[in-house]
Amino acid sequence: MATSDRITLIGATPSPYTQKMVALLRYRQIPYSIKWGMPEEILPPMGITPPKPVLLPTFIFNDKNGDAKAVCDSTPIIRRLEDDFPARSVLPSDPALAFIDYLLEDFADEWCTKYMFHYRWYPEADADNAGTLLPLGYNVSLSDEQHRQFKEYFSQRQIGRLYVVGSNDITAPIIDASYRRFLAAMEAHLAEQPFMLGNRPGAGDFALYGQLTQLVGFDPTSRAIAHQVSARTVAWVDQMADLSGFDVQETQWNTLEQQAKSLRGLLNEVGRMYAPALLANAQAFQAAEKSWQAEIDGAIWSQQTFPYQVKCLKWINQGYLSLSSEDRARVDRVLEGTGCEALVSGELLAEA
Repeated sequence: MATSDRITLIGATPSPYTQKMVALLRYRQIPYSIKWGMPEEILPPMGITPPKPVLLPTFIFNDKNGDAKAVCDSTPIIRRLEDDFPARSVLPSDPALAFIDYLLEDFADEWCTKYMFHYRWYPEADADNAGTLLPLGYNVSLSDEQHRQFKEYFSQRQIGRLYVVGSNDITAPIIDASYRRFLAAMEAHLAEQPFMLGNRPGAGDFALYGQLTQLVGFDPTSRAIAHQVSARTVAWVDQMADLSGFDVQETQWNTLEQQAKSLRGLLNEVGRMYAPALLANAQAFQAAEKSWQAEIDGAIWSQQTFPYQVKCLKWINQGYLSLSSEDRARVDRVLEGTGCEALVSGELLAEA
């Protein structure tokens, strides 16, 4: 750790994953030091090799030899922090409940980020907003000329990468409809309980929060939709920002059987949109195809094939298989009819 007993991370305020992890560190009362900027610029002067690929946030941990090493990917980092700092856990002790929490975290990280990237760069006004503010998020003291150059470069690059999340003229209304259903599901669920799985936050809460910091707080179009569809979500994002003073008790997670029926609305969206995308991506990867195409929510969705999403699917399966037969049956009852069953089907498990 770079600063005494504090964990050091490199991030940026417009990064949903940075927001996810900073809020989690605050809630867990883990001391941290943050450097705002690009890891590839900050790490070499520190004598640390940037990770491949470079992602935000990048954490600096000591390896077994005591040498500083840059590490990315928020989901495994959360699990590492659980081992190093057991107090105020964000992982439910009930394995079946923990699986649902993991599914929500993965949905947020891998599908809700499509909302974020789409609204940030597809509407012209939003792209101009992002192009203006993002460079200043890395360095608020840029000269006017540096700002102009950075805005032009960054905007062109990001708009040109909309295909990465599958955003285009055909899928735009599908993404918009999914976002609105997601917000409606959040509105209904937050009316029943303050966090996704009860009265304390799990990893899934922080993953959803990370994406929503941008959707509710940064990008104009998605922000307007959120205020229109779900005032509770807007307020929830504000509350999630700093839970360092939140009183945690082990009993504050509801059991899987006690979960509000409104949880099903979120799981329905996972099954309706994310599950078929994961399956199509995995099939394309197995066939060595560089892109995939599938019908999702009544439209043809085309997207580049990503090995990482194959890993996501395998991790979901591994988590499911690690459950006892009794806990798998409990999970099955919750997932039945949501479309999420396809993610843990016997056929799929054999292929993954």
